Amino acid sequence: MSANLQNPIFTDETKAREWLEARVWPHGIVCRHCGNADASRIASLKGKASRPGVYQCAECRQQFTVTVGTVFERSKIPLSKWLAALFLIVSSKKGISAHQVHRMLGISYKSTWFMMHRLREAMRSGDLAPLGGGGGTVEIDETVFGRIEGAPKKLGPGRSSFRNVALTLVERGGSARSFHIDSASIANMKPIIQANVAREAAIITDEWTAYREIGAAFKSHDTVNHSKDEYVRIEPEFVITTNTVEGFYSIFKRGMKGVYQHCGEKHLHRYLAEFDFRYSNRSALGVEDMERADKLAAGIVGKRLTYRRTNEA
Repeated sequence: MSANLQNPIFTDETKAREWLEARVWPHGIVCRHCGNADASRIASLKGKASRPGVYQCAECRQQFTVTVGTVFERSKIPLSKWLAALFLIVSSKKGISAHQVHRMLGISYKSTWFMMHRLREAMRSGDLAPLGGGGGTVEIDETVFGRIEGAPKKLGPGRSSFRNVALTLVERGGSARSFHIDSASIANMKPIIQANVAREAAIITDEWTAYREIGAAFKSHDTVNHSKDEYVRIEPEFVITTNTVEGFYSIFKRGMKGVYQHCGEKHLHRYLAEFDFRYSNRSALGVEDMERADKLAAGIVGKRLTYRRTNEA
């Protein structure tokens, strides 16, 4: 990563804009206002009266840049700084704190905090394709993290009703998809699992009874009994374990406790999206830092986040 930070896109605004345009408009410039993609009807405005990278559409007569309609819109922070922050967050397996980015890039902590939440918003996947299509295997588990607002500061064992609950679905050899839910109940989990896992998938969970009803809708449902210290069971041509999804939680919790340290309940869904994004675009799937950055850059469109919305769930 240190070598990548020598790239001109992190110091030269023109290079930064050209890099972003190539990822946001891979097939040519598209008007942000009317959707016109006819290059002959879009002109680049050059001269003293216009900033570099400003275009005007001959169809709707509106002016726009590559950042309009993205999480970068109307930001006064140089685009080169944005791209440096983007590369830092996609290349840090357990995340990188806003304080660290603030020190590295020389941007105020408040602005850096907001930048990082904008990037997490861009990491939120709009992919609705169900996991486990074609008979794949999906491991499902839930975990508790932190405490809900207003809960006692000291939580003893078994006080899960005062903790934030996350539900994660991980397709073996594929993607992760996580959700912040109110509680680990059938009513909360069943619609999410049924909407995000293909019916032909084989699902694996722990022994919790709530999964029995949920698992009946899929091709097969196997369990491991953690209460009896069973974590892996070898079947002919099939390994029954939830170690994959638990490995995801291991990285998530190490990052949340060791790097971020505190997460407000209303922001948990964005941190889950961050860890989902890096897991689903990991080196084991052939996606390295540069490709991961390309994917995040392509995901900034249509996800503008204002200061007011940053403080909302």
